[in-house]
Amino acid sequence: MGNSNIWCIGNKGKKEFAGGKNDWEKAAQVAGNCSNFSADDEDEWVADESRSCYNCRYRRWTMQSFICCKR
Repeated sequence: MGNSNIWCIGNKGKKEFAGGKNDWEKAAQVAGNCSNFSADDEDEWVADESRSCYNCRYRRWTMQSFICCKR
């Protein structure tokens, strides 16, 4: 899983998740390998898998996907 396939440069020049808002498997894989992962409050979770970028306190939603504030 190469880093170039996971992230792209978003509108504001920040790294945005290339999988969009519906790549549940890839978001879980990335979070599983991320030393910066920190689970958000459970009421903010959107993924069934607890360790997922979609459930991380450092993700900020964009129109198409999210950016990671720790990258």
